[in-house]
Amino acid sequence: MFALSGGIACTLLIALAGFGLSMIPGFDRIGPLACAIFLAVAYRSVFGYPEALRPGLQFAAKKLLRFAIILYGLKLNIGIVLSQGLGLLLLDAAVVLFAILLMQGFSKQKNSPSSIPLLLGVGTGVCGAAAIAAVSPIIRAKDEDTAVSVGMIALVGTCFALLYTFVRPYLPLSDAAYGVWSGISLHELANVALAAAPAGEDAVAMALLAKLGRVLLLVPLCLIIMYMVKRKGSAEGEANISFPWFLPGFLAMSLFGTYVLGTYIPVTETFQTAAATVTTFILTMAMAGMGLDINLRALGKAGRPLAAMVATSVLLSGLSLVLIAFTDWF
Repeated sequence: MFALSGGIACTLLIALAGFGLSMIPGFDRIGPLACAIFLAVAYRSVFGYPEALRPGLQFAAKKLLRFAIILYGLKLNIGIVLSQGLGLLLLDAAVVLFAILLMQGFSKQKNSPSSIPLLLGVGTGVCGAAAIAAVSPIIRAKDEDTAVSVGMIALVGTCFALLYTFVRPYLPLSDAAYGVWSGISLHELANVALAAAPAGEDAVAMALLAKLGRVLLLVPLCLIIMYMVKRKGSAEGEANISFPWFLPGFLAMSLFGTYVLGTYIPVTETFQTAAATVTTFILTMAMAGMGLDINLRALGKAGRPLAAMVATSVLLSGLSLVLIAFTDWF
């Protein structure tokens, strides 16, 4: 019992420390998830992996991770995407496909055998850490690969968001078009909000609409990946793969948040903020559990995937900017 409760308490403390660190200027740009991972890696580097707490740490890294993904569904308003963003949804699908295929292409050239390139491709194309966390159990990624990918997506996404705010005044885009560009090309929801905020409320609204379309694509993408993994396993004699039941939970929470909360059950902005904070905190605990699995020597293999991810992000930003700037779509 102590091994379970103690391990969960350990991730809780690291998550709290991550939230605290993320409030410090500079660290506030990368968010609590990445901060918790960095702290967990630092702890393991100094004190080693706490083997006595392994059951609780694995519970946080796996069970709490799936629960957080289910709660993440509350952030997706399906009604808004379907009623106002169908055109953007097609563009979002192209973005997701582009990011994944380009990352896979880079990884083949660099002979990268780990699951990091696929996780980074999904994170870049869909919705950052949440997408990585959702796909990770489907492809049976190592915890250290998942944690490293989340750390990289947070760092690179934040850098790109800050770069967007710097170049915005020099771009030939209306505020709404700039918002769309931010929403279809940046990694995390937080990155999108950060980049779009200086352009005003219209830009933020369009950015979040475009981004929510990418979040909506998480469910069909996971099902497609699951099918491909199962098919590959069948060819190799390893067809057993469990269905990711957190995906129906994610979709159910999205439907509940879209059509029940606010319509039949009154909710306040305070409640919505609290729900988002709880979701992020639980996901941060899961990241802490994964971060403790990272051996710094293993980070050496992440250099090439990181370079490939930056190249993918640059191409995605550049091509989508050209598309939006020189067409009448928006």
